[in-house]
Amino acid sequence: MIAVIQDRYGAPEDALHVVDGLEVPTATEREVLVKVHASTVTRGEAMGVRFKEYRFTRVFVGLRRPRRPIRGMEFAGRVEAVGSAVSGFKVGDEVFGIDNATCAQYVAVGESRPIAHTPVGLSFEEATAIPDGSLLALTCLKPAYPLEGRNALVYGAAGSVGTAAVQLLKQHFEAASVTAVCDTKDLDVVRGLGADHVIDRLNEDFTRNGKTYDVIFDAVGKHSFRLCRRSLEARGIYVSMDLGYGYHLPLLGLITRFGRKRAAVGIGRYRKEDLLLIKDLVEAGKYRPVIDRTYSMNDYVEAATYVESGQKTGSVVIRVTSVEPVGQ
Repeated sequence: MIAVIQDRYGAPEDALHVVDGLEVPTATEREVLVKVHASTVTRGEAMGVRFKEYRFTRVFVGLRRPRRPIRGMEFAGRVEAVGSAVSGFKVGDEVFGIDNATCAQYVAVGESRPIAHTPVGLSFEEATAIPDGSLLALTCLKPAYPLEGRNALVYGAAGSVGTAAVQLLKQHFEAASVTAVCDTKDLDVVRGLGADHVIDRLNEDFTRNGKTYDVIFDAVGKHSFRLCRRSLEARGIYVSMDLGYGYHLPLLGLITRFGRKRAAVGIGRYRKEDLLLIKDLVEAGKYRPVIDRTYSMNDYVEAATYVESGQKTGSVVIRVTSVEPVGQ
């Protein structure tokens, strides 16, 4: 099979390669073999190509090169084979989910992993753009529960996590009001997701406009509790996707835990039950994927470079079925 491989850390053009001739994985008794039609390049994956930030995490993923060389996390495709103990899927089912090594023509996924039948009416490209952002937003917002009836602000509202958070806050958690902060080019997109108020971060600093919120969710980890504190209501909470400068935010979370205004790190998790919830929301018309660009697998380096630039809106999709044999 053909897959995208990362064999080192460095610039995308040096570290990433489309490789042919790899062995097709075999589904064990509790796995399904999926023929992948679409995958994505997530922000986390793009950051992991160079590993300029959080280099200490190489201890977990590989010191000199990634231990798992095949790229990709999100996938959508069709079940090609099922293990003898699998009961929830059959050959021919269209599925989507999140796992490892998904930017390849085939991937073997455990039935208990975050994998589900594709929401009715969605293409493979649309389905693959759902899991990462939605599941991270859903679980990272947990420190701010309950969210019903509260006024929330999402900073970085145009990314995959941000677009998910805006929709979940409004449609699932039934927040009283959702304010989205994004770049000028993304104002209409975010407004179309249901945000009650949209702030152009390039022309207005929300921390200085005098408005306050019960919840501030930093979906890109680029702000700070210190600057956002004045924009929090009493008993309000600032939740960030980042550990903070010098990885201080977890400690700050402990210090402010019983204070009038709190800080917390959002801990992202990928859970099957959450993916099934998102699937239901999609089919109920309460959630939709946002896709910025779609690339062929042969153009993966270009896609990763674009994601690394920090300019993407929603997700960047890789069309696996359009890949050509290496060398053609």
